[in-house]
Amino acid sequence: MGLKGFVEGGVASVIAGASTHPLDLIKVRMQLQGESHVPNLSSVQSCRPAFALSSAANISLPTTVELPAPTRVGPLSIGVRIIQSEGAAALFSGISATLLRQTLYSTTRMGLYDVLKQKWTDPDSNSMPLASKIGAGLISGAVGAAVGNPADVAMVRMQADGRLPVDHRRNYKSVVDALRQMSKQEGIASLWRGSGLTVNRAMIVTASQLASYDQAKEMILEKGLLSDGIGTHVAASFVAGFVASVASNPIDVIKTRVMNMKVEPGVEPPYKGALDCAVKTVKAEGPMALYKGFIPTISRQGPFTVVLFVTLEQVRKLLKDF
Repeated sequence: MGLKGFVEGGVASVIAGASTHPLDLIKVRMQLQGESHVPNLSSVQSCRPAFALSSAANISLPTTVELPAPTRVGPLSIGVRIIQSEGAAALFSGISATLLRQTLYSTTRMGLYDVLKQKWTDPDSNSMPLASKIGAGLISGAVGAAVGNPADVAMVRMQADGRLPVDHRRNYKSVVDALRQMSKQEGIASLWRGSGLTVNRAMIVTASQLASYDQAKEMILEKGLLSDGIGTHVAASFVAGFVASVASNPIDVIKTRVMNMKVEPGVEPPYKGALDCAVKTVKAEGPMALYKGFIPTISRQGPFTVVLFVTLEQVRKLLKDF
């Protein structure tokens, strides 16, 4: 019975992750906007004058030309820019890492949540208190994140690679190549970089997403607003997607930046840790920087959650007799 929950959750998660991958990629690109350590063309150093002057002339020319910082754009503009500069296929950069991440992380969290839900559900009332749902989500999210962190790091890097100058790109060929290169160049520990953030985010997302879905579904059915069908599943999914987006976006921004930072031997890393990243981000870009990418986050989280739970409910029906 417990194994079936892992299979159901895994199938639904892989389908949902693959179908919403472009939105996730755009969200990552938006969250990385404004990082001060990323190479850019905002300034051009040591420009030579186009003509020579005699040494007697007491005229000085600036050797640095400051160009206006690139304007921050919205999700639609970023999507168009990606297609124009990198090609339409770039919207699926890192798809192999997404599939591996969903297979490891989401399969674990969905299956474990189902196991805990069965154990903690009151057999008499066939219901589970909201606090217990949240607790089950926190536990299953933490375990799932620990298992899936290497794929998560690879996914973030592969999605972000296209925004870097050509000579700074990592050019991973696949998720396997990404994991191999990270292990070789930065050590095995790099596969769990940002794992604390990943675990915290996963706990918040899983608790808010799964608990709010179950709670919303129960309330809809109890009040007789809808029958137990696709309409109920879609409505409850939208509630779950919104709650999860609001709760997780700040941690997601920090997680993305910590995972994506480039660490080189003998060079101080851009961030010393999660707290340092959060402080630097807020100081340089303001507190609302923690909600960068919120529109694509909720735009992705909404469809992802709908596809996830609608697919999950259908898979449950198919596997009901097994």
